[in-house]
Amino acid sequence: MSTWREWAARSAWGVALALLSPVYALKLWWRGRAEPGYRQAMLQRFGWGYPAALPQRPLWVHAVSLGETKAAAALIDALRQQHPGVPLLLTHGTATGREAGLSLLKSGDAQTWLPWDTPGATRRFLRHWQPRLGVLMETEIWPSLLHAAAQAQLHMVLANARLSERSARKGQRLAALLRPAARALTLALAQTQDDARRLREAGVAQVVVAGNLKYELKPDPAELALGAQWQAQWALANRVVVVAANTREGEEALLLAAWQAWLARLPEAQAARLVLALVPRHPQRFEEVAAFVRAQGFSVWRRSQWQGGALPQQALQAEVVVGDSLGEMARYYGMAQLAVLGGSFAPLGGHNLIESLACACPIVLGPSTFNFAEAAELALAAGAAWQVADAPTAMEQVGRVLDDAALRQHAQAAAVAFTAQHTGAAARMAQQLAPYLINAPTTR
Repeated sequence: MSTWREWAARSAWGVALALLSPVYALKLWWRGRAEPGYRQAMLQRFGWGYPAALPQRPLWVHAVSLGETKAAAALIDALRQQHPGVPLLLTHGTATGREAGLSLLKSGDAQTWLPWDTPGATRRFLRHWQPRLGVLMETEIWPSLLHAAAQAQLHMVLANARLSERSARKGQRLAALLRPAARALTLALAQTQDDARRLREAGVAQVVVAGNLKYELKPDPAELALGAQWQAQWALANRVVVVAANTREGEEALLLAAWQAWLARLPEAQAARLVLALVPRHPQRFEEVAAFVRAQGFSVWRRSQWQGGALPQQALQAEVVVGDSLGEMARYYGMAQLAVLGGSFAPLGGHNLIESLACACPIVLGPSTFNFAEAAELALAAGAAWQVADAPTAMEQVGRVLDDAALRQHAQAAAVAFTAQHTGAAARMAQQLAPYLINAPTTR
């Protein structure tokens, strides 16, 4: 039963977002300058302009961005195997997520944007699509959406759920708004025991620890093979690549300065062999990062300059590679001897280190890894990763690993074993979702 305070908080939230709708629309249009996908079907963001409803009530999966969409792929696969006739409704919040989601669709499925979290938009969304079950990936707790789902008697599940200590503390400050949203969840499928404890404390009634879907990510063998081909080309040119993956704003400057300082301490011939590959997390920053690297005096090769398979001579002579492409992380990990994790050198909690290990590429982590706390701890314990305090220390660790072939080979083997040991989350989650799909009405 909602208290007056909770009702007031939710009402204030809905009014605030409704008033901010024009600002939100302008922000989407502005972002569309760099990523045109943001300008597609913008009315859907506000609960209008959907394509025709599906003949059968769909399974609805919301994966906000690229990482969540990749993780959702394994769960969608497992659900299709168990329930082959159920159509899929896939929603996203970012252009990269939407683009990646296209590959998950089959005939009879649908894809759209998640509506802006106002009462009207969320009600129109649910009334139009009438899903038989809603699955939100990882951290997507939206007060208006979950209230509208509860009113529609729609079961909502938070899958691959995680809640860091930091986010839990923020949630406590907004308890009047977020606690009823958490209570509206039928089930949370938590990544870890710690996540499960925090989710229960946040108000989720039923929580099951099911593991992390990101362990299910399997790199495309063709992409990984092309990465290995690139690594061989670099080796023939007497070059060695270190990839800084999923870097965020401000981190390129930290990492590049530390890289430059480290190279300056090496013999000239040894420094000349080393190549840093910077792969920014967000595509709208590709131009900015490339311009910044050039401004620091480095010779640069951008992946977007070449769409062929084998690397051109220009790439093999570059000091820094900018990975300004989407969907090619397996190639970048495949060509590198070692990775450095973006998002972990600023207080952002890190990004998915599991993908690097699945490509047999050991990784150096910065101090901030709360988004993948358990995975980081397990990878460190397995010998597949190292954690350091800052960017200069990261480069010293890179040097130690590159200088020790036995250490590097041991870490590569540990990365492969680590990935194999932690699979099975998709099957466990599909099993937990089965009763809600089987018992839900299939027709409108």
